[in-house]
Amino acid sequence: MPKVSIIVPCYNVELYVEQCLESLVNQTFKDIEIICVDDCGTDNTMEVVQRFAVRDKRIKIVKNSENSGLSASRNNGIKHSSAEYIMCCDSDDFYAPDMCAKMYNAI
Repeated sequence: MPKVSIIVPCYNVELYVEQCLESLVNQTFKDIEIICVDDCGTDNTMEVVQRFAVRDKRIKIVKNSENSGLSASRNNGIKHSSAEYIMCCDSDDFYAPDMCAKMYNAI
């Protein structure tokens, strides 16, 4: 069981999601799962996410039944998390390499 789940709602962020996921898979704290929630966008965001999921088994993909927005997507991701702690990262943002380590150690 991972120690931290990172929830990433994904909706039409094809231009940004690669940088986001690169920052998450390269965290110095490795005991994480990354839950990407497909919010039914219309671009190639989820194709980028799929490529990352093939390379890194810590990435899980969850799909909303319809476009639901950030809050509902985060809640859906939380339902599928298995870690004791949860962090959220917007798919057009990115974490510093030691973000998870600093947050976990602060807890």
